[in-house]
Amino acid sequence: MQITTPDWVKHAVFYQIFPDRFARSKQPRKRLLKNATWEAWDDMPTLQGYKGGDLWGIMEQLDYLQDLGINAVYFTPIFQSASNHRYHTHDYYQVDPMLGGNPAFQDLLDAAHKRNMKIVLDGVFNHSSRGFFFFHDVLENGPHSPWVDWFKIEDWPVSAYNGEYPANYAGWAGNRALPVFNHDNPEVQEYIMEIAEYWIKFGIDGWRLDVPFEIKTPGFWQEFRDRVKAINPEAYIVGEVWTDAREWLDGTQFDGVMNYLFTGPTIAFTAGDRVDIEQVEGPSYDPYPPLFAKEYGEKIQALLKLYPWEIQLTQLNLLASHDTARLLSIAQGDKASVELSTILLLTFPGAPSIYYGDEVGLPGKLDPDSRRGFPMEAHWDAYVLKYHQKLIALRHQYPALRTGSYQILYAEGTNYVFARVLGNEEIIVAINVGTTPANISFEVTALQSQPSYLLYGDAKISWQETAGKTKQLSLDLSPRTGCIFGPVE
Repeated sequence: MQITTPDWVKHAVFYQIFPDRFARSKQPRKRLLKNATWEAWDDMPTLQGYKGGDLWGIMEQLDYLQDLGINAVYFTPIFQSASNHRYHTHDYYQVDPMLGGNPAFQDLLDAAHKRNMKIVLDGVFNHSSRGFFFFHDVLENGPHSPWVDWFKIEDWPVSAYNGEYPANYAGWAGNRALPVFNHDNPEVQEYIMEIAEYWIKFGIDGWRLDVPFEIKTPGFWQEFRDRVKAINPEAYIVGEVWTDAREWLDGTQFDGVMNYLFTGPTIAFTAGDRVDIEQVEGPSYDPYPPLFAKEYGEKIQALLKLYPWEIQLTQLNLLASHDTARLLSIAQGDKASVELSTILLLTFPGAPSIYYGDEVGLPGKLDPDSRRGFPMEAHWDAYVLKYHQKLIALRHQYPALRTGSYQILYAEGTNYVFARVLGNEEIIVAINVGTTPANISFEVTALQSQPSYLLYGDAKISWQETAGKTKQLSLDLSPRTGCIFGPVE
């Protein structure tokens, strides 16, 4: 079958926002909570506290995002919930009133679309919360509730709050706060499909699906795709799958997944033995042990062969998310690890995703620390912001960096060199993760031209003609640096 994916995603640079922590509106707004006591914005976040970020505040920062080069935003959940992360959904049809409700979201959506900026929402369809109306009815009426078969009730009485008794129902990861839906019930399936359709009609540009691999009902995701795409064929459907995702990337379900198979090796290569093991234990994306260039190249080649090219171009590539520690903290403060990884991220096939604050040097260990409030401008790392702006601008400027083929030219020791090629446009990216200068020279047969115009970084580049169709490329790279060079301007 012919696989089709949304064209706009191939040209997108995403920004992931945790709504409670990005921006609190500076304007007087009509709020339900006028005198709320929020956690101090710059204090370390807690598991249950709110900092009061809202959609109006995000709307006020759209100029900042546009200047950064962002043209797509992925939000962690925004629907009514009793948790700061909002994965405990109470009402799938209502944006949380603390964020501004449906009217604020409509205003934000309109403002983003005027800037040609896409909006993707987080769909938590594996489980709801104890406060979800249908589950609450079960708590009130027990086996007499008409909604009993919407959940996986195992016995009675149901104990939703008292840990001294068994919950007697399936909760996500054993958590009684998150009752799992019975997806084999046709009514549940239809309810979820209608939610997906409702928000696509509302105007969102896609869904990021939370733990979709846990929904095992045959045909569920195929129907989800069919019904979403029937409304908007260009809607983006991306799943949270941390491992080999071929089961879902056959062209009938998702357009891509959160590409942790890129994340892990990239951190292992750039950060190496700087990785703080305590910050990567648990999540299954393997940013340790360290990799040399040859091993990194082998993992990247294997990843690029794993899925069809049309899918590769709509993968959601990332270095961090709300589920991981931030790379700056994983690398124990080593800024070069972050810059090198960001170069690799912004030059890789697929849509790069920047986790809010990473572009200004925000640190953060595992949850809840990785969900800090976005820092005041006085606390930004100006150099980090500048290189993010430069790399994003280059990606937008050169189509080869978005949809061009990916060809490894050299991968030895601590040095990794590859080309992105689209027609006559050939761009080379070179990385030295080592702590000593690199002086490397190798034959190049895959390229027609001799790219030598430095677009990013600092390096000495020279070409020498050799016998036949081969050319010799020589590079001098400083320690812990990367560069990008391409056609003469």
